[in-house]
Amino acid sequence: MTESSRPAEASSRAAVDLARPFGAHLSMRWWVPLVITIAVIVAANLLQTLFVVVATIVEVALSLKEPGDESLTPLTYLASNIAIMSIAPLSLLLLARVGKVPWRSAFSTGRSFRWRRLAAYLGLFSGLMVVTNVTIHLVNPSPMSLFAISGTTIALLIVIVLTTPLQAAAEEIAFRGVLTASYASWVRAARPAVVVGIICSSTLFAVLHVSTDPWMIMNYLGLGASTAIMALISRGLEAPIAFHVMNNVFAMTIGALFAEGGGISQDRGAGSAGPYLLIVLAAEALAVIIVWQLEKRRRHAVESAELSR
Repeated sequence: MTESSRPAEASSRAAVDLARPFGAHLSMRWWVPLVITIAVIVAANLLQTLFVVVATIVEVALSLKEPGDESLTPLTYLASNIAIMSIAPLSLLLLARVGKVPWRSAFSTGRSFRWRRLAAYLGLFSGLMVVTNVTIHLVNPSPMSLFAISGTTIALLIVIVLTTPLQAAAEEIAFRGVLTASYASWVRAARPAVVVGIICSSTLFAVLHVSTDPWMIMNYLGLGASTAIMALISRGLEAPIAFHVMNNVFAMTIGALFAEGGGISQDRGAGSAGPYLLIVLAAEALAVIIVWQLEKRRRHAVESAELSR
């Protein structure tokens, strides 16, 4: 099959090519990725700011938070997560309505999205995150004087468990499922298209996290690139969602437990992180290798089953 003969599921100007890699499998008008990008930026910033401001006003009025306290308390963290969760349905809606591409194409290509596969990766990456965070604690230990469990801590843990997986999944759907393939549609050849898609979506992902610390910026770029590669290898979002969920749940849980019983710090300024984040980058690289090996075994098993028929 040639590049010019892509099978279309929508039209000759908006199509899904099942022969191309996941992340470079969409074809759409050149301006559609720009529209989706603007919508995601607006939703991620304006809605988050609006929701968090309203939540802060409520908490201050109820004497649950001191004026000027910028930490993530239960209500503000819930508001932030709800705002971020909105980018998933928004980006999928624009992909379908404006891009004229089936929204399901953002989840997988050449196969269906598998909940069992997602559960398996969640289990694997939970173990990886345990090892990663224990190693970080050994290298860069948090003072035990910061450890405390209060009513605020318990409320934060409840919000983390109930909403952080949805927040992380929403980011993967928007950035790896929709935007990576959208940017890749600007390039005809498959391999350069994948590279363009990953670089553009990972850069936007890092920029929207608004950090001035070089180590933290590197961490966001690494998370974006590694999960995009996982999606490429597995032709779907199960592995990227699982890794992002476990990464965020562990990070926020530790942040809540070591916050002296108060809100989680939001410091992303210069000096807020350090070389210990290289351990997280190593975990991301290891996760890519795990996905590569597991998906290779799955392909071999499918091929063997087909040959035995």
